This record gives sequence, structure tokens and C-alpha cells, in this order.
Amino acid sequence: MATAFTKKSLKLETTTVEPAVTPPPANNTSFVKKPKLASKSKKREIPEGLWTKCPKCSTMVFDKELDENLKVCTQCQHHFPISSRERIHSLVETCTFEEMDAEMTSVDVLSFTGVASYTSKLQKYQQETGLNDAILTGLAKLGDYRVGLGVMDFKFLGGSMGSVVGEKLTRLIERATEKRLPLLIISTSGGARMYEGMFSLMQMAKTCAALAYHAQARLPYISVLTNPTTAGVMASYASVGDLIIAEPGAMIGFAGPRVIKDTTQAELPPGFQTAEFLLDHGLIDAIVPRKELKAKLISYLGFLSNGHTPAVVPQA
Repeated sequence: MATAFTKKSLKLETTTVEPAVTPPPANNTSFVKKPKLASKSKKREIPEGLWTKCPKCSTMVFDKELDENLKVCTQCQHHFPISSRERIHSLVETCTFEEMDAEMTSVDVLSFTGVASYTSKLQKYQQETGLNDAILTGLAKLGDYRVGLGVMDFKFLGGSMGSVVGEKLTRLIERATEKRLPLLIISTSGGARMYEGMFSLMQMAKTCAALAYHAQARLPYISVLTNPTTAGVMASYASVGDLIIAEPGAMIGFAGPRVIKDTTQAELPPGFQTAEFLLDHGLIDAIVPRKELKAKLISYLGFLSNGHTPAVVPQA
């Protein structure tokens, strides 16, 4: 009995294999890797309407802070576009702007049709901007000086100059001449409005003729160029001021760089259409940051009015 028990126990010990410690075969293709656990972290989404990314320095700027800084980047001083009403609010004294010709609207004289009709485009931009055309004109008080003020808005058809823009500016200039007021025009434009053909081009001569009478009356005219000021506007009233100033980095010129390069077949110097380049070459008189513009304009008006009939509002 003892001998049989011993053999049985030995047999069990030699045949028993523990599968847990047996390594898998080297060529086993059925071996499956343990799947990775999915990350539970989610990308944070920034709500729209709270932050704006600066196109120059890529800094995320809080919109409220940007508005308080007159749409100027707090890091690199990049000047964002600003609407005509915002600009007027930043310059004139409270409740002193008296708008002129507010109801004047453009007419589709040529019955222009393309991807969309001219009339439908006008209606679209009127709804989006709350403006009837690309400029606001009126009389206002800037410091102690009462001035004729015209401010263009690039959001309305690229600030293009059509019959209404030319007519409103001409009426403003004539009113300023009649009342012996200094004149201030702030421009931002892609040029003449081709939807109106030659009627838009005629505004170049009409506005410059009105400015000539204003100059004969020995009244100051300050032209402010913002980004961008180009083509027919730059070729007419924007470039004939007694004093021409610009915002930093503003694009100023007649045609675009590609058109000029193809026409002249010459390499163009870097930044040749910026305000800084044109200041160095004598086309403009000064570059003034937006936050300093009001104080500088008041100073310039005082200098230009010296020796002429001052248009100063009497103190109450």
C-alpha cells in the first residue's frame, strides 16, 4: 500500500502545470493588448462675444477691456476697425453731435445686376449697420471748438464713395464754410462705388471743389486717414487737408500692391503703403494713436485757427 501511494503522488507532481506562470508562445498572434483608457478631460470652449484675438500679436483680449481702450490692443497697440458712431462718441463732447442729411439714401441709377442687385446690397448693409450709407456728417463740439465733422464707416460696402457720400460731404463742407467752422473728415474707404459708375467718380471733383471754397475762406481742414484709405477717396478730399494725420499702421494708397507691381514691373519696398512709410516720405504730417486723437485735434485746431476768425463756442 505504501509503494502504490508514493508512485501516485509522484505522478501528480510531474504532470501538474500552473498555467498562470507559463509564458505565451513567441509567435502567438491572438495576443490582444490591453486597451488604453479614454481621457475624460474635455477641451474648454471659450464663449463667443467675450474675447477677441489680436491679428498682430495673437493675444486674446477681453472684449470689455478692448472697448474701454477704444478698440486698441492692450499688448501691441494694434488698432482694430471702429464704427463711425463709436468714433464720433470717442471724439465729440457729450450730446453735441447734430447729424445732417440722415435720411439720404442711394438710388440704383444704372439698374446694376450681378450676383445680387445693387438695391438688395444696400438694404442688406442698411440692416446690418443701421446706417443709410457709408458716412455720417454733422456739426459737433470738439473741446471748445465747434466743427463740421464727417466720419466714414468701412462696414457699409467697404466705405465706398457713391453719390450719397459725395453729396453729404459737399453739403457738410458748404455748411462749415457758411458758418465759418473748421472742418474735420475721418476717412476709411476702398474707393469709389462702381455700382454707380461715373456718378461715383464725379464725387471726387465735387468734394474737392467745395473744399477749394472752404480754403478761400481761410478756414482749416484736417483730414484723418484710418485703415484703409485708398483709391478715389485718397485721390480726392482725403489728401488735400491743411493737415493730414493718420492712425498707426493704417494702409494708405491709391491701388493695391499687386496692381502697382504688375503695372510698374518693379519690386516694391516693404511696407510702402503704411502710414509710417508715408510719414517718412512726406505724404502725411503726423501719426496719432487713437487714444490721443481727441487731445491732438483740439491742439491742432487751436494752432490752425490762430490768425483767423476763431470758431470757439462762447463759455456759458
